[in-house]
Amino acid sequence: MYERGWGEIVNTQRTLLVFASIGALAGAIVAGSFRIEQDSVATPASRDDLPMLLIPVHVSGAVANPGVVWINEGALIADAIALAGGALLAANLNEINLAYPVAEGDHIEVPGLSAAGQSAKGDDGLIDINQADGSELEGLPGVGPVLAARIVAYREEIGRFEAIEDLLEVSGIGESILASLRDFVRPP
Repeated sequence: MYERGWGEIVNTQRTLLVFASIGALAGAIVAGSFRIEQDSVATPASRDDLPMLLIPVHVSGAVANPGVVWINEGALIADAIALAGGALLAANLNEINLAYPVAEGDHIEVPGLSAAGQSAKGDDGLIDINQADGSELEGLPGVGPVLAARIVAYREEIGRFEAIEDLLEVSGIGESILASLRDFVRPP
């Protein structure tokens, strides 16, 4: 029969003691009696240290990269324009309040200037199709970036529109789009 030596008994007891200690520690953690000292936990020093909520805002018009930008909640219109690549030289920033806070889902339209340095939108709210730049034309119903570019190109090649019906000469404008534009453009 095999007899254990004193060294083997001591090693077995040490092993059991280690496993018992690990078990007791695990039980204490599960039971919630194990506490982490407050000083060892990182806490934010101020609201600025908390993670910010990003919200979507649509920026269009006279900006370098129109589209949806994701911005910190509580940011200003000026911040949204900066995230959209900044205002173009033709932007008329006097028409909007740059210090106004944005909200989720806002649409910020940065108006452009006409060649004369004035907005093509008159006091009556109608757009002058002979002065409006592409970004102003995009604000019209049924007119996107491509169609706005075609209107500007047509005007540069052929000259001023003499009547609203002249818009029918622009590729992509048919009777239905012309009908939707009539209430928004100033007759030439």
